[in-house]
Amino acid sequence: MLVPGLAYLAVNNYLPLFGLAIAFKDINYRKGIWNSDWIGFRNFEYLFKTSDAWLITRNTLLYNAAFIVLGLALAVAIAILLSEIRNRFASRLYQSIILLPFLISIILVSYLVYAMLSMDTGFLNKSVLPVLGLDPIDWYSEPKYWPFILTAVHLWKGAGYSCIVFLAAIVGIDPEYYEAAKLDGASKWMQIRKITMPMITPVVIMLTLLGIGRIFYSDFGLFYQVPMNSGALFETTNVIDTYVFRGLMQLGDIGMSSAAGFYQSLVGFVLVLVSNYVVRTINKENALF
Repeated sequence: MLVPGLAYLAVNNYLPLFGLAIAFKDINYRKGIWNSDWIGFRNFEYLFKTSDAWLITRNTLLYNAAFIVLGLALAVAIAILLSEIRNRFASRLYQSIILLPFLISIILVSYLVYAMLSMDTGFLNKSVLPVLGLDPIDWYSEPKYWPFILTAVHLWKGAGYSCIVFLAAIVGIDPEYYEAAKLDGASKWMQIRKITMPMITPVVIMLTLLGIGRIFYSDFGLFYQVPMNSGALFETTNVIDTYVFRGLMQLGDIGMSSAAGFYQSLVGFVLVLVSNYVVRTINKENALF
């Protein structure tokens, strides 16, 4: 029974590991991957010696840190809210409401953001800013606004899916805990603090560690398509993934892009181990492994 799953795991997860050799080679398609010249760490120099190395590393880390903290907080809040709705309304109505987070995640795409921010026809410039007595803003030429725009778009897009994970954990809590708390006179806020949050803490830690493991990765669509690849915004929208993609498109150097992917995976792996060790030191039961 395990053979199909193990075969899929081997083909999908472990067989591609041999491709890591590309990160250390000067790929020549005539010679093939294995016969191409070995150049050691020269492909990694593209990331570390470029003048934009600090900028793309800073943006990648800060954005992902904000996404992890704010994303988890928002997802937990929505999950608790949906749980309360579930307790108060009929199951059919609840089933309709529970679909809303998924719909929010599915509906949001880059062209909707453009419809909001377009200089000539955008909803903000045509309907919101005039009411507030403010002049229209050329959003795609003003880098200072984009840390807030990208964070808001990410939260809007991802909160629906993330909250379902926490909602499943909340639904699995034994109702007797809440009944006992009510008999003791605990308020709703006290029940959330003393029962709900401690019970879903392992799930929060697990998702946090998974987020930390990908802290050197970025949502390519978010950082490339939503800002419309505007060069004026690179100061606040350029991250490792978009920088490598642009370099690959300009130079066609597959070895460089492979080196960047290997670097991101290695750093993420180390961060997961360190983070899990810290959690394990504080509370062994909440550690991922």
